[in-house]
Amino acid sequence: MARYTDAVCKLCRREGQKLFLKGERCYTGKCAIDRRSYAPGQHGQARNKKASEYGRQLRTKQQARRYYGVLEGQFRHYFEMAQKMPGAAGENLLTLLESRLDNVIYRLGLASSRAQARQLVTQKHFSVNGRTVNIPSFLVKPGMVVAVRERSRSLDCFKAIVEANSARPVVKWLEMDREKMEGKVIALAKREDVDLPIEETLIVELYSK
Repeated sequence: MARYTDAVCKLCRREGQKLFLKGERCYTGKCAIDRRSYAPGQHGQARNKKASEYGRQLRTKQQARRYYGVLEGQFRHYFEMAQKMPGAAGENLLTLLESRLDNVIYRLGLASSRAQARQLVTQKHFSVNGRTVNIPSFLVKPGMVVAVRERSRSLDCFKAIVEANSARPVVKWLEMDREKMEGKVIALAKREDVDLPIEETLIVELYSK
């Protein structure tokens, strides 16, 4: 399975904002964008020209992809799914991205970043409704219970993760039991539940060309 393997801090600097790809490091003074707020590369510090409409659409799409750690092919597939769903395609797209298992685990505070969540899922540390799932792109549905597998709950890494994220609020469409290290999907995420600065209408305009 293809995945991005370069330095993720470059992605934040390219987009000019924190994408929170490295967990706790993003909240400290070690964050790359706090130290070097310009874009990476030879011409990163050059004065940027005003972006064209297409440029804005492209950057918005790239930001959304990088927030959720999704490659171009996957992202396009989600958009095609969103178009077939009732309602606004842009909002449907965000709902699908939020429904990914790796994102749900991150939102529950069972991982410090979506990248860490993906790694833990592929290592078979999580179950959905009691069955082990090792596919980060698995789409959860209301009523499903996502939990750390019983054999993994005693691992020091999970105890540290839960403690580190104990102050992070859980989104209202999820319900979390920190003692059991499990969460329940109460409903699908709506647009107002997504706290990311994404202008989804620009993504729709880009793919509609």
